[in-house]
Amino acid sequence: MFSFKNKVVWLTGASSGIGEALTYELSKRGARLLISSRRKEELEKVKGNCDAAVQSNIKILPLDLAAADTLKLSVQAAIQAFGHVDVLINNGGISQRSLATETSLEVDRRIMEVNYFGTIGLTKYLLPHLLQRKGGNIAVISSLTGKFGTPYRSGYAAAKHALHGFFDSLRAELWKDNIKVTLIAPGFIQTTISVSALTGDGTQLNKMDDAQQNGMPVKKAAKQIADAIAKEKNEVYIGGKETLGVHIKRFFPGYFSKMIRKAKVR
Repeated sequence: MFSFKNKVVWLTGASSGIGEALTYELSKRGARLLISSRRKEELEKVKGNCDAAVQSNIKILPLDLAAADTLKLSVQAAIQAFGHVDVLINNGGISQRSLATETSLEVDRRIMEVNYFGTIGLTKYLLPHLLQRKGGNIAVISSLTGKFGTPYRSGYAAAKHALHGFFDSLRAELWKDNIKVTLIAPGFIQTTISVSALTGDGTQLNKMDDAQQNGMPVKKAAKQIADAIAKEKNEVYIGGKETLGVHIKRFFPGYFSKMIRKAKVR
């Protein structure tokens, strides 16, 4: 288990939700933070909410994961911010709340572009730096839907499944280079992710899901996520009883298939 103290941590999706809570948690642990998202003004607010004593250790780098042609430059800027990067936490992404038959292909492509291609693009551009430094940590905030699909999440589940495939392979390739990969699959966490989730035509849902509202407090989730990264876990599931779905599907796939049809995921 390593300490985050004085580690340079680059965190995407830091303007709200799990990313915002992780910013507060990691700043308390003494990390030097580079926080990214599309909204610079929201990042400024998050930084301002941290203790004044640690704000000098927090820098801001606006980033759009959907803008593939900017990601290489973003990585260069990230390295320059503190001189190097020790830990990359891929947290940025968008969610979905629509039936597959009612979701346009453009929405599926957008979700895949942000959640999958943006994430692996950023990671691939940073890898030469980590290899040169002979070590580092890469964490990916996936989802339980990266382990099993549910209604209203077809595009989202597809992108998260893709992340598991890519980063499982990457972990196997990089173990000898002292680069650790941690996949984190949260379930229902008390964030506004459902409010900004895309519907079938690409507009935002603008509504809080009951399951999200009643989920694990985001502060508690952030602490568990930070602990998992520090312990260099391969894969962890964060949440309540919904995390049991991973094991039920594995050992009782037929029963799980029937159960998930009736799951209250909205």
